[in-house]
Amino acid sequence: MSFTMTMSMFPLTTLIFSLFQISSLASSPPDLINFRSPNLYPESLSWDPTAQHLIVGSLRHPTLLSVSDAGVINTLVTDDSIPANSSFLGITVDVVHNRILAAVHPRSQPSNCALAAYDLHSPHHRLFLTTLHDAASTNSASGANDVTVDFSGNAFVTNSASNFIWKVDLEGKASVLSKSKIFTKTPVPDSPYSSCGLNGIAYSSEGYLLVSQSSTGNLYKVDSKDGTARKIELNRELNAPDGIAIRSDGVLLVVSQYKLYFIKSSNSWSDGVVYDEIVLDTRRFPTSVTVGAEDRVYVLYGNVNEGIMGNSQRDEFSILKVRLEDESGDDAIWLYVLIGFGFAYFLVWRFQMHQLFTNMDKTKIV
Repeated sequence: MSFTMTMSMFPLTTLIFSLFQISSLASSPPDLINFRSPNLYPESLSWDPTAQHLIVGSLRHPTLLSVSDAGVINTLVTDDSIPANSSFLGITVDVVHNRILAAVHPRSQPSNCALAAYDLHSPHHRLFLTTLHDAASTNSASGANDVTVDFSGNAFVTNSASNFIWKVDLEGKASVLSKSKIFTKTPVPDSPYSSCGLNGIAYSSEGYLLVSQSSTGNLYKVDSKDGTARKIELNRELNAPDGIAIRSDGVLLVVSQYKLYFIKSSNSWSDGVVYDEIVLDTRRFPTSVTVGAEDRVYVLYGNVNEGIMGNSQRDEFSILKVRLEDESGDDAIWLYVLIGFGFAYFLVWRFQMHQLFTNMDKTKIV
């Protein structure tokens, strides 16, 4: 009898152990896409839905690479006409007009910042290279950083050095969209990010821009037509926000060196609520976030803190593929299903044990 009971309980014990394993898998860390490219130090990241791959832009030189989910890379752009020490600090894919837009920051000549546009299907073909400057003030420092685009092909580029936003139309003509005083109203604390103002930028289909400011931790809503801006009130402070992206459900993703924030708003961004966050690997220095197919979220680990030093050498970088909430929900559903099967199996086992003991009692009586 003892041996029979032990053997009968073994499958149940195995099942329970498996359930604990599945529960652990449901909370497993997100996936990493590792890829290699000598001294690339990617700072910018975007998703190309036409080719179903990611695009990264280099801090060290004017180069764009595609990266597959398997970590396979392909060089899309190496622009020899741009100074060799230039960075592609911000990139975005303009699907409507089949372009890749890249914010160009020549590190030795920051006053010659520019926006480059490349043919999405023939990236070696550059459509235009527009110098970005502030015609109203020759004293404004230039620091082209991130870029986004609307459905009409107008690109919007943040100036991190002087806290304003450029607009570049479909033909490549540049102007200043917004120099709102709200951008400089908040006192800037003394920190490693105090010199980096407006940074990440994303276009909403409702006709406005969402912009992050690294030096203050603020977010702003900016009208894409007239440049009027207002600060978005949040339920908590953000720590040095960098790149941003908008999911199809309207959730704003904000990446910093420390965390990925999930923010939502119920009133068109008069205010917002940070409702979730993911702790990131600060050693890999995350800088950019993008949204891919099926609202998958990707965070770039470009190790740009090493790249800024100039004398470092690295050839391996990573992109974090963040598990979505509904994917975690699917795991939970399967967990509950398996628990149900386990409970049913337990009831069957108890019934069998009851029958076994009943038969044994009958045998003793006989």
